[in-house]
Amino acid sequence: MTIFTAIRASLSRLSCGALDPVRSWFAMLTFSMIALAGIIVWNVWAFDTIVSGGVIGTSATSTVPVFSQESLDTIRDIFEQRAKEALKYETGTYRFADPSQ
Repeated sequence: MTIFTAIRASLSRLSCGALDPVRSWFAMLTFSMIALAGIIVWNVWAFDTIVSGGVIGTSATSTVPVFSQESLDTIRDIFEQRAKEALKYETGTYRFADPSQ
């Protein structure tokens, strides 16, 4: 129970006794204006940094390619083989027998 009494004592020090809605609204509006000003300053700084060609955070020194050339060549070969097979059906080398007729 000593923890709860310590918390209650520290919270009672923060309150001024009587409730004052005007003071609460002014405090909330002040905090909101400070937060809005901070957000605006941050966005202006970020926009100016990007427009001038800068980087936010650490810049990448080198990038690793996502795909290797071998895998791209393999995929290209597969598509070429499929195109050749499709052409055989179009030219009449292969005949498609429709079982429904």
